[in-house]
Amino acid sequence: MSRDEFDRRPDPDALLALSEKEGQGKLRVFLGAAPGVGKTYAMLLRARAAKADGLDIVVGLVETHGRAETQALLEGLDVLPRRRSEYKGRAIDEFDIDAALARKPQLIVVDELAHTNAPNSRHPKRWQDVEELLQAGIDVWTAMNVQHLESLADVVTRITGVAVRETVPDRLLQDANDVILVDITPDELLQRLKEGKVYVPETARRATQNFFTPRNLTALRELALRRTAERVDDQMVDFLRQGAIEGPWATSERLLVCVGHDRTSLAVVRAGARLATGLNAPWIALYVQLAGQEERSAETVRNIDAALRLAERLGAQVERLSGDDLAAEVLKYARRENITQIVLGRSRAGRLARLLGRSFTDEIVRRSKEIAVHVVVDDMGTTEPRPRRWRLPSLPETGISVLGAIGAVSLTVAFGYLLDYWLHPPNLSVVFLLPAVLCAAQFGLLSAIAAAILSFLACDFFFIEPRYVFTISEPEEFLALVVSLVVAVITGTLASKMREQAQKMRRRAQAAQALFEYSRKLSAAKDLDEVLWAATMQIQKALNAPCVVMMMPNDGALRLGAAWPPLDQLDAGEAAAARWALEKGEAAGWRTGTLPSVRFQFRPLATGRGVLAVCGVEPRHPSEPFSAEEESALTSLIEQSCVAIDRSMLVGDSIRAAALEENEKLRTTLLASLSHDLRTPLTSITGAVTSLRELGEKLPKADRDDLLLSIEEEAGRLSRFVANLLDMSRIESGALSPRRDLVNVAEVIRRLVERCKKAFPGQKLGVSVASDLPPIRGDANLLAQVLFNLVDNAQKYGGETGAVIHARREEKDVVVTVTDEGPGVKAADLERIFEKFYRSGRVDGRKAGTGLGLSICRGLVSAMGGTIVAQSPAVRRKGTRIVMRFPAVSEQ
Repeated sequence: MSRDEFDRRPDPDALLALSEKEGQGKLRVFLGAAPGVGKTYAMLLRARAAKADGLDIVVGLVETHGRAETQALLEGLDVLPRRRSEYKGRAIDEFDIDAALARKPQLIVVDELAHTNAPNSRHPKRWQDVEELLQAGIDVWTAMNVQHLESLADVVTRITGVAVRETVPDRLLQDANDVILVDITPDELLQRLKEGKVYVPETARRATQNFFTPRNLTALRELALRRTAERVDDQMVDFLRQGAIEGPWATSERLLVCVGHDRTSLAVVRAGARLATGLNAPWIALYVQLAGQEERSAETVRNIDAALRLAERLGAQVERLSGDDLAAEVLKYARRENITQIVLGRSRAGRLARLLGRSFTDEIVRRSKEIAVHVVVDDMGTTEPRPRRWRLPSLPETGISVLGAIGAVSLTVAFGYLLDYWLHPPNLSVVFLLPAVLCAAQFGLLSAIAAAILSFLACDFFFIEPRYVFTISEPEEFLALVVSLVVAVITGTLASKMREQAQKMRRRAQAAQALFEYSRKLSAAKDLDEVLWAATMQIQKALNAPCVVMMMPNDGALRLGAAWPPLDQLDAGEAAAARWALEKGEAAGWRTGTLPSVRFQFRPLATGRGVLAVCGVEPRHPSEPFSAEEESALTSLIEQSCVAIDRSMLVGDSIRAAALEENEKLRTTLLASLSHDLRTPLTSITGAVTSLRELGEKLPKADRDDLLLSIEEEAGRLSRFVANLLDMSRIESGALSPRRDLVNVAEVIRRLVERCKKAFPGQKLGVSVASDLPPIRGDANLLAQVLFNLVDNAQKYGGETGAVIHARREEKDVVVTVTDEGPGVKAADLERIFEKFYRSGRVDGRKAGTGLGLSICRGLVSAMGGTIVAQSPAVRRKGTRIVMRFPAVSEQ
């Protein structure tokens, strides 16, 4: 590929944005400059035409406002019934989003995009209902006025003098597939008002006197035309990028909007959003927290939170930082992020700072040499008090600080009297530096200043001639005293700052230690439940707020995974918010855009597998947002919890994979065993039967008897193999339930000997049974089966010496052993011989047995409450001994 071809290839970002819209519904917005221009009428005309073309279209909600011509267009269209809602004793009809999702048409018409839903609705705003419909793959047609765009709300307020309370994020218009401008001239709209086609006559008369004036309508029309043109330009650029067509691209501008403490920040954010939209540039909303200002009033925290939330709704990336020098921190971040323009409000600095050029705005302008700066002036917010660099202590704190200063100065006066009595120093003013330093380190800056002033007075009163009056006779003494006061204030200030820094470092160390302890708990968690409980308790401890974790198992039912303090269940609204956060992967509940009236805020716990659970936190103060420290702690804990959940799921997967691998191994071994151990006896039986049928009486009687004996032996061998498989399946499935009868071990061994004589004729079998052998609890038939399998193994591997059975009593146990004098078993294989399909040794040049005998023996013995082990060598440095122990039944 040549360089020119590479440069002309489609923009990957544009293709990615296009692919992200696959599977989602398409949004068409009918945009008007003001009410009454005919947005709903134009939308319904197109809807009727689409229905005539065979499109499955439904009217979700349309506001006709009593206009007959609009009402007539609804005839023949499928209209969804509205959802009846009760609020403060008044019935409200709202759009039924659940009915729309259940109906799921190809296209749905939803009017009044900026409408605010009833308080008990799923979403506070109707545009959020529209977003959910689009995510469900349903096309949506909607209508709105330009005044309701979030970034233009304050501009429209200045133009018309009417506050705009219902707004729509600009991104909704930017992401729309089509924007259709419905436009008429101001004169035509005023004529429609006079004819009663917009409002009733009385309402129309008041509207023409306030909102509907030619000046206002012209300005609104210009805003609508400009915004539509910008949207068309963006759409054209997208087409060019997707098709790799050469042309002028958008600039690489990047904006930084500085958010402050007061409500002026809302105007700054809106101005930054308008500027970013006009430049088609990404933008960042930044709040820098001044060091030492961790504690603020609730009003200040609300202002910051409101500005950042507004910026996020308008499409900004939100960041929070902390630093000692606000201007330096902002510029450092701007240069690191390649910011080209900074937007900020007018500084609230004092007169002295402004005269010296030390205000925040002046510092940014002076030091941002290569970055353009926009200063937003908002007279509506100038009544806000400027933030202080340090807060005034509360009354109890002030009292403690002053008392501490008085106590420290009093002790210093007493110490000064002792020095004056013993050493007679010429000047004791240096001693009075101690109270300021001590008070600064212990109580803070206010106490240090109080101690410095009291030290100045005490030194003058008690130790400077003339004593006990506030008079100084010598100028040098006054100078020394003033210098001591200045030094005490400076020293106390520095010590107070060191104290604040030490407290901050201590809090950070505590937070880091808490995260470390939490990571240790997570690493020790064995399964998912332990991870969820650890996460719940740690979040509750960090925020001092109730915490719950909700999960959705495979059955699709939302369940409570963990809760601290303990909680039985959530109410319907909280459960709906939790389900929304789990399914959509975004925050829901308190102070979010989805069900904000519930008491919990639910955040998704997202891993590489998707959202597996949600964490809900109930704030201590519902009227105030989380502080920066709480937000940071919550985010860190949730991220660590997600990693731990992913790890626990991986452990579970590895265990299941190991089990599947083991099952596959067993299956392969079983098939190999079946192919060999079933084929051999079947081949012998088939061959013998064929010989008897074809030759019959031609064979000598001795040969016929040998063939019949071979059939009998191989059939018995096949029967034992099948019995072993059945016994193994019963043991592994847990279907084996042995009887708990009194078993006479000696009688079982006697019957075993008779059975072995028939099964193994000519083989030796030694028996030694103690005369005082007590009975055991168990199943005589199962015990006989175990002994027969052991004797069978001994006959195969023990050679000509055969097997020996011993039964004796050892304390409270009955011990039964089966011993052979074969080659024995390696020490490493003494435990492995009890595994399924494990074979040790060869008999007659081939592998002997199926490898199930000893595994079945262990299962049967364990079912009867006994134990079984192997020992080798057993006799004269060879052979194998199988030892079984059963609890003896005490004699009554």
